[in-house]
Parts: sequence; structure tokens; C-alpha cells
Amino acid sequence: MSSDLDQLADMGFDREKAQMALKKGGNLPSAIDWLDKNADKSMEDLKADEGEEESALPQAGASANSMVCNDCGKRFRNMTAAQAHAERTGHDDFAESNEEIAPLTEEEKKAQLELAKQRMMERKAKQADEDKAAAKRNDEIKRKHTKESEDAKEDLKKKEQIKEAQQKKKEKADDIAAKKRIKDKIEADKAERKRKADEEKAMRANPAAYDPQGAGSAAAPGGAGAALASAQAAKPKATHSEARLRLQTPGGNVMKNFPAETTLFEVAHALQEESGVQASTFTQNFPKKVFDQGDFGMTLKEAGLVPSAALIVQ
Repeated sequence: MSSDLDQLADMGFDREKAQMALKKGGNLPSAIDWLDKNADKSMEDLKADEGEEESALPQAGASANSMVCNDCGKRFRNMTAAQAHAERTGHDDFAESNEEIAPLTEEEKKAQLELAKQRMMERKAKQADEDKAAAKRNDEIKRKHTKESEDAKEDLKKKEQIKEAQQKKKEKADDIAAKKRIKDKIEADKAERKRKADEEKAMRANPAAYDPQGAGSAAAPGGAGAALASAQAAKPKATHSEARLRLQTPGGNVMKNFPAETTLFEVAHALQEESGVQASTFTQNFPKKVFDQGDFGMTLKEAGLVPSAALIVQ
């Protein structure tokens, strides 16, 4: 028949720890309870605890052969077994006894061993249920935190999309307003040029209406020669009606002819339509001039680009 120590070793317990358990419990079931309770402790910790317990035991108890629980009448071989009973049942009234407890029979040992195994399995099952419940709670907390994090990210993404849409809307409105200002300036410049052209045409058709003193002097002796000289002096100088431009783009040079009254905005539009190049500025190296979008309402003649010019498109 194998010993209690061999049975504990066969159950997978460390022999040194099992030996200490038998010493403290006094029997196989109590030893199993003790081993299960102290499963997480090392031998160093258990030996330290044993030293503290021995120093704390009263000297009078050294002569006792057993302990008895006054609450339920159960007897125990030693103080350690009584303490285990107290922790398990909550009983706290114990007394020393000189009565020696008879050794357990093999049948009693087997019965207590089965009972101890059953208790140990119940404790393990209970601990497994508690661990499962704790894992479930942790999973729920984790899912909650994950959902909150995802909701926060989604909310931030929506805010960024709204902000981006508002920015694009503002940029579009600014672009429309800028184009309208350029168009209004072009229309105003055209109207001013037409007014000046109509005025010059009227002056050429009826010079006397704009210079009555000169017309009267033409009737006086010698006035014909003076009128002829005045007419020749008033004759407009020869003007160029066309501008030849060399436009340097990122894709190469583009040569084009435009009427002198063409605006820089119209040049940029034609360049984009034909070459796909979007011009934001025109730069003339000599003399050094930079025409930005605020200048696009100027005609080529007003910009000094007639009869020819070389421009860098950017």
C-alpha cells in the first residue's frame, strides 16, 4: 500500500511541498486542502510562514495530543488542521485535548481522499467560473472602449470632412469672386476704350467743333497754310494693331499673334484652351515686368507688349 506522500506525488504535487502539507494537515484530505490553498506559494515562502506560525503558537499547546472544536465537536490531530477547519467553517472556539486520535483506516483514508478530491475539483470549477466571468467582463469593457474609440474616430472624420467641404466651398466662392472682378475690370476697360475711340472719331470728323480758334484762323490770310500744318501735326502717329508673343511654358515655347486690344486675361484663356497651360502670371525679362492676375484686365497695348514680346508663363 502506497503512503500518503506517494499518493500526493502521484497526483502531481511536489514531494517536498507534499511532505510539509502532511505535516501541517495531519491526514491526506487536510494535506490536499493545504496544498490547494498554498499552490501559488514557493517553498521559501512556505518555510518562512512555518517559522512565523511556530513562533506564534502558545507553549501550552505543545503537550496537547489533539484539538477539539467546541462549535461542532470535531477533533483534529494538530493546530494546523484546526486552523484549516476554522478557515473553512468560520468556527472560532477551539480547545486542547489530551485524547489521541486513532490513525485512519485504509477505507477512511480512501473516503477522505475522495472527499478532498471532490472539494478540490469543486473549488477549481468555481475558480474557473469566476475566471470565465471575469474574462467576460473584461471583454465587455474592451468592446465598450473599442466602440467609444471608433465612434470618436468616426466623429473626428465627419468633422474633418465638413471642414474640408466648407474650405472647398470658400475657395470656389473666392475664385468666382476673383473672376468676376477681372471680368468687370475687362468690361470697364473696354467701355473706356470705346469711349475714347468714339471721342477720337468725332474729333477727326469735326476738328472745328473741338478747336474753334484754330478753325477761325484758317480763314485769315495765310490761314490755309497754318491749318494744313495744324492738321498734319494733329495726325495720329502710326500704331501697331497686332502683337506677336512668344510664350515660354513648361511644355515648350508657343508663338501666337493677338490683336493689340486683347487683354492678358484673354491671352491666358486662349493658352489654356489650346495648350492646357493655366497661367497665373506673365513675366517679361527685359524690361523686367511681372503681370499677375490683378493685371489681367490690361490690354497688350497698355502692357507695352506691342508689337512683340517674350513672356514666361507661370
